[in-house]
Amino acid sequence: MFDCFQSTDVEGPAGRLHTLRGGQGAPLLLLHGHPQTHVMWHAVAGELAKTFTVVMMDLRGYGDSSRVESDAEHHVYSKRAMALDALAVMRHYGFTQFQVLAHDRGARVAHRLAMDHPCAVQRLMLLDI
Repeated sequence: MFDCFQSTDVEGPAGRLHTLRGGQGAPLLLLHGHPQTHVMWHAVAGELAKTFTVVMMDLRGYGDSSRVESDAEHHVYSKRAMALDALAVMRHYGFTQFQVLAHDRGARVAHRLAMDHPCAVQRLMLLDI
């Protein structure tokens, strides 16, 4: 399904984050919704990789990414914490600025990422599918 993508586990602030990277061009981070994983992008990732360096990740607690033990306030699963995961993934790949395409829960994480790290997010595209 993702033949042209390389699978890599990245160490994030709170554990392992499963990622796939492929393509060439400007960096584009894809963030999935609930209850999906990076696999939700299977129909568009290959086409996007013709123009962009596409990075897909499983959000914390989803898919093949680590599940983190929660606290009473669930701060470890906050959008802010997950935004830091996304930032760590993109920095791992050497990207200090990038675009984000996101859906559902991923869109909320992306919104927080753009608010907390406006110099990193060049463009934010949110899907309602």
